[in-house]
Amino acid sequence: MVHRETAGRGTLFIVATPIGNLEDITLRALRVLKEVSLVAAEDTRRVRKLLQAYGIKTPVMSLYDQVESKKAPLLIARLREGKDVAYVCDAGTPLVSDPGYVLVRQAVEDGVPVVPVPGPSAVIAALSVAGLPTDRFVFCGFPPSKAARRRAFFKSLAGETGTLVFFESPRRLQACLEDLHALWGDRRAAVTRELTKKFETIYRGTLSELRLRLKPERVRGEITLLVEGSRSGIPEAAPVDLRGRIRKLRENPSLTNRDIVAILVSETRLPRREIYREVLQKQPPDRRGILSEKA
Repeated sequence: MVHRETAGRGTLFIVATPIGNLEDITLRALRVLKEVSLVAAEDTRRVRKLLQAYGIKTPVMSLYDQVESKKAPLLIARLREGKDVAYVCDAGTPLVSDPGYVLVRQAVEDGVPVVPVPGPSAVIAALSVAGLPTDRFVFCGFPPSKAARRRAFFKSLAGETGTLVFFESPRRLQACLEDLHALWGDRRAAVTRELTKKFETIYRGTLSELRLRLKPERVRGEITLLVEGSRSGIPEAAPVDLRGRIRKLRENPSLTNRDIVAILVSETRLPRREIYREVLQKQPPDRRGILSEKA
């Protein structure tokens, strides 16, 4: 029975598509993509490849982040006319770190039926093979690209007890692993790349092991990173190579001793006096930046 407020309106189908292997499409998804009047897609090139593989000739329209707010009303108007529309993202389930929220929100507010057509998800696929607890997990999307914001982001999640799942760019993966190890300690983790594709690879180990193992390699492709949650629920103080970090900071000639102390206090949560003494002990003869014990 059709509800009165949605009578005569089309249905917006949110369709999950393969994250790599085209054989992972569901029979229901194929039927929906064939029967709707239009397929809106994050990337029309990708969806056309899928549609062509299965002989589907439904018209396609682009709907990516930058144009979603502008084009969503056009799709809502079509749905009001009683025409069904499907939305797909590049790969996997729409709206999971992908566009679609604006469209779905407008459809819900307008009384348009919104129906999920479930299927592939990189998050669930990675969880199923990582070897980490799955009774509770938290999907955190992409960490911030800027180092300072990324560290603050990780600090805010340090006490989370569920397995944490991130998407990450291959070029930032090493920096991400280094920050996680410095802030959270040596937790168990897994890096999955190119799941369901020809070069699918799964790396498992502790954060320190993965850092060393992946450092020589040029990791490419779609990355999903999973990290064990906090066992206590309390942010853990990670083991700190204080002397090594001081040497690293001193590579930046613009940082004074005072700057170095301030950075290390925020990064390590160690007592300021302890850091102050270590910085002075390792101070090179020509190092500028006067410190007192009150610094």
